Amino acid sequence: MKNGKIRLQKAVNNINKVLGGKMQMTSRQKFHALIGSIASVHVLLLVVFYVFHATPMFIFNIFSVITYAFCFWLMHGEREHYLAIYFITEIEVILHTFAASICIGWQFGFAQYIIAMVPVGFYICYTLELRRYKFTIATISAVISAVAFLFCKFLSFLGEPVVVMDNIVLEIVLYVFNALCTFSFLILFSLIFIFEIKLSSNQLKHQNAILEKLASTDPLTGLYNRRSMDIFLSQAVETDSNFAVIMCDIDDFKKVNDTYGHDFGDVVLKGIANITTEQVKEQGYVCRWGGEEILILLNNVSEENSFRIAENIRRNVSNRVFDLNETWVRCSLTLGIAFHHSDEAVEETITRADYKLYRGKKSGKNVVIM
Repeated sequence: MKNGKIRLQKAVNNINKVLGGKMQMTSRQKFHALIGSIASVHVLLLVVFYVFHATPMFIFNIFSVITYAFCFWLMHGEREHYLAIYFITEIEVILHTFAASICIGWQFGFAQYIIAMVPVGFYICYTLELRRYKFTIATISAVISAVAFLFCKFLSFLGEPVVVMDNIVLEIVLYVFNALCTFSFLILFSLIFIFEIKLSSNQLKHQNAILEKLASTDPLTGLYNRRSMDIFLSQAVETDSNFAVIMCDIDDFKKVNDTYGHDFGDVVLKGIANITTEQVKEQGYVCRWGGEEILILLNNVSEENSFRIAENIRRNVSNRVFDLNETWVRCSLTLGIAFHHSDEAVEETITRADYKLYRGKKSGKNVVIM
């Protein structure tokens, strides 16, 4: 039983590892996307400001590129200071907006980057492995961004820009470029967010499936457990179908455990479970009823067919040699069959099958009693 639970737990962990580790973006990948995108924009702006002789902004962008190179350094090796990188990024974006508003003017649209940092900040802070204050940090960051945006606008009214770039085409081109970059950031992180939501949903479905299996099956043999069989029996009664139950018991199973150990007993249980499942297939359900007892529900079967299935199970078990660590043992199975009557409770049908099993044990074992 313990080994079966361990195997199911390993299955859950493997799914989490595959879905959460291989498919989901890591914090490093997210920050690579963020920092790489912003650094690329600054490299392009370096060229623009150099060509149009906006020297203060050219110098500022050199420092911006150096800043993001430092952020890349913070991401590698054992240095994974993602929250610090996010704060550095937000400060750089705000300072760059201040510098652009003072040096060349508000009208070029650099303040749009501050707006983009608000939803990106909530996403980054929420997905970081912070123990607490995720929402608080993201909210404070959003408020700072809003205040900085309004203050930059206020600064633009105080006087003329340091560098006058009286070129309407350049103004339009830079504004459109900044707008496209802003929307690109938002679209990129929105897509990542949607992807992760879908991934989490799939992961939850897989985990629920495993938990459902854990709740409905016997972890050692993989057979349905008693709880599941009660449901199947109730459904069979409700549909008023013709069904039979077969109660099976491994002969002298206690002697097997006492002589060869419980590990060998587990091998026998799993082997017999495989044999019964293979014979029943789609015709019904197989359940580990308790200990070494197995209960089989056969739907819509004749007496001849139910006896044939039971006899095949008995014969295959009898012919099977169970082995573990160079120990070989044969076992046998006794089976009792009872057909359900419409005027009786399903518990009475099981009791009749159990009584026939008892008769089989008394008559020498390794038999099918119908």
